Amino acid sequence: MKKVLNPVLCLAMVTMLVFSTFAATPNVLASEKSGKATEVDLKVMTYNLRYLNNNDPSPHTWAERVPAIKKLIRKEQPDIFGTQEVLYQQLKDLETNLKNYNWVGLGREGGSKGEYSAIFYNEKQFSPIEYDHFWLSDTPDVIGSKSWGNNIPRMVTWAKFLDKKSKQSFYVVNTHFDHQSATAREKSAELIIEKIKEFDAELPIVLTGDFNTSPDSVPHQTLTSEEAFVDLFNTAEVRINENLGTFNGFNDVTGGGPDRRIDWVLAKGNVFTHKIEILNDYKNGQFPSDHYPVMADVTFSY
Repeated sequence: MKKVLNPVLCLAMVTMLVFSTFAATPNVLASEKSGKATEVDLKVMTYNLRYLNNNDPSPHTWAERVPAIKKLIRKEQPDIFGTQEVLYQQLKDLETNLKNYNWVGLGREGGSKGEYSAIFYNEKQFSPIEYDHFWLSDTPDVIGSKSWGNNIPRMVTWAKFLDKKSKQSFYVVNTHFDHQSATAREKSAELIIEKIKEFDAELPIVLTGDFNTSPDSVPHQTLTSEEAFVDLFNTAEVRINENLGTFNGFNDVTGGGPDRRIDWVLAKGNVFTHKIEILNDYKNGQFPSDHYPVMADVTFSY
């Protein structure tokens, strides 16, 4: 069931008022009539933050990594970022350390149980007006369901955001594909393609995630097939660290090389990508996570 937030009502009233002001002008653009800007600039990131556990040795315990993650986020200032593997306690720690950010999400086993594919957003600039979840299985509306050979439930969190400045909207979809079952990854890609057909076709969509597979895989081909998404790493005007992969495992500065670029930012719609970068931050032998984040600077046109 979709969660629809109250700010939509206020937005509708403002939009109607602005529209009535310009309705008498015959040659004004539709975006001007509605009081909306024609472009939205967005810095969007995907980041697998490594789940909280008692096995990661120093300096890679969660408590030691939080300051490094905070420093990275403050330096890069993403507007919105999809996270993978975070547990509820980690979300609360991030809330404490990342000012001006809020998040939407649900544990993959329901409520606050299990890992989240949470979406963080700068609440000064954006507000979620709809959000929901589905599980990557034959029964996507059943919490915690799995049916494609994966031992761990996998899920998607999505949100429709309002940019408070431009008054335009867009979707962000965030996920974490299974790390063991190739069948599950392939069917997960197919399900996402089906599910986004329920969205407003006129609005852009960004898909972030840890897909646990390479860019030459079947899931990537499915997601980037005709009229689906484009991989912003391929369409960006500028690519930084394209010689790297994104899984460093706390010990590989190369991230496994380009064949291990398993964390992607994809998009659908009128999206121009100015720059995309694999952020290979590490210092004194410490990596903020066992994955490198990927961040894209994009412009949506309406």
